[in-house]
Amino acid sequence: MPQLTTFRLYLLGITLLFVGYVVLEYNRPKPLDWAPTYANKDKIPYGTYVLYDQLPRLLGTDSIAAVRLPVYSQLTGLRPDDETSTDAPVMTLDSTLTVDEGDAGVAEEEETNEEVADTVLVSTSQIGSEEQAEDESDEQQGVGDTDTLISEIPLRAGQANYLFVNQSFELSRPDSQALLEFVARGNDVFVAAQNFSGASNLLRKRLGFGVDDVELTTHKSAKGLPVPDSVELRFTNPALAGVRTWLPGARTEQRFVVDSGRVGRTLATDAKGRAVFIRLDYGQGHIYLCSMPIAFTNYYLLRPRTAGFATAALAYLPARRTWWDEYQKQGPAGEQSLLRVVFAHEALRQAYYLTLAGTLLFVLMAARRRQRIIPTINPLPNTTLQFTRTVASLYRQGSSHALIAEKKVGLFMDYLRTRFQETSPDFGDAEFRERLSQKAGVPRTRVDELLRIVNFARTAPQMSDQQLLLLSKALSDFKKEAS
Repeated sequence: MPQLTTFRLYLLGITLLFVGYVVLEYNRPKPLDWAPTYANKDKIPYGTYVLYDQLPRLLGTDSIAAVRLPVYSQLTGLRPDDETSTDAPVMTLDSTLTVDEGDAGVAEEEETNEEVADTVLVSTSQIGSEEQAEDESDEQQGVGDTDTLISEIPLRAGQANYLFVNQSFELSRPDSQALLEFVARGNDVFVAAQNFSGASNLLRKRLGFGVDDVELTTHKSAKGLPVPDSVELRFTNPALAGVRTWLPGARTEQRFVVDSGRVGRTLATDAKGRAVFIRLDYGQGHIYLCSMPIAFTNYYLLRPRTAGFATAALAYLPARRTWWDEYQKQGPAGEQSLLRVVFAHEALRQAYYLTLAGTLLFVLMAARRRQRIIPTINPLPNTTLQFTRTVASLYRQGSSHALIAEKKVGLFMDYLRTRFQETSPDFGDAEFRERLSQKAGVPRTRVDELLRIVNFARTAPQMSDQQLLLLSKALSDFKKEAS
């Protein structure tokens, strides 16, 4: 068994800490997501899973269907740019029917005088200058005429309710046209949204409503920061006077304002009497608008003190086939995004964004590094030969021929030792001379002459130029012949 050294103990400790961290992260409760999605599949506080699950009981019908198509496509079975009809049955209008909102409202008033859930709508103010400017733009585009039907759009047959519970309510022009004609033919639309600013000018012009962003009162929290006060919601129907609901003010900023002369009802207000839930009559149908969508979320439906508002509001809808819109929240059905699995999980989504940020940082730093000028460093030159020539020139200038000869003799002795393995040659020994002649392949006379010149250079106190040249030539010739 290997001995546990200090390094191995450190490594074991780090491994145990890492494993413990992974186990704790895996078993840690997932943090609560407070994002307002309003999606029927979400069980988070601001999802609508509970509402969608309880719709059959609240509306008294089992015919509830989630819609993942644009309004125009759902109501007609066509795309907005289709010019050909489909096999879907077409709901036709009586030729005498017009959208005279005054007459239709009076008739509806007479029909519903006995209903305990309605009170007369009182217009609080005219639409603001911005809304008036948009209306004038619509009139220039030919949408200001509210006394005629939009166009004969081939709607599907049958009566239905259409429910929207969204963060913001946004419709294109074809969607608005189809939705208005759908309502005019005796159907009901229920819209609960926090922001109605994205509603098309056509829809607001035809229905005659606008929205105001109110300034909420605030109080200081425990940390000393300003927090919006809660908003009290109350129904105008005396039979629902006991239904009082308080919602956080942070998501309840918009109130409805309606053009004077429009027919409809205020169904719920805040404590100051500003409309938060209204019904507008259009043709033979009704459009219900509510600016408090959080009242329909899981968090407030599961609390007995706040569940009454959503229940009472949906009670205004008739018991019949109902479409629940999910297109504006989840997009079209069957959407096959390559990153749908990544974005469906918080950890993978954060890792994806971190990878993108790291890649971008790497690209920026690499580009900056490549743009920097790198100086060229030349390799160090080999100056051995230059040094040798310099030293030789010094010897020559000083007329030190004896020293030069001594160096040459020393190099010759090293040559004999490395080339012919003669470690201690004796120039006067005849056997050495014969052995060197045989090893080098040079005649004995040439060897004797060379050794005589070398021996003279070793013993002579001084040497002339000619003697140095003779020594150098003799050594060079011997090396050439020996090689």
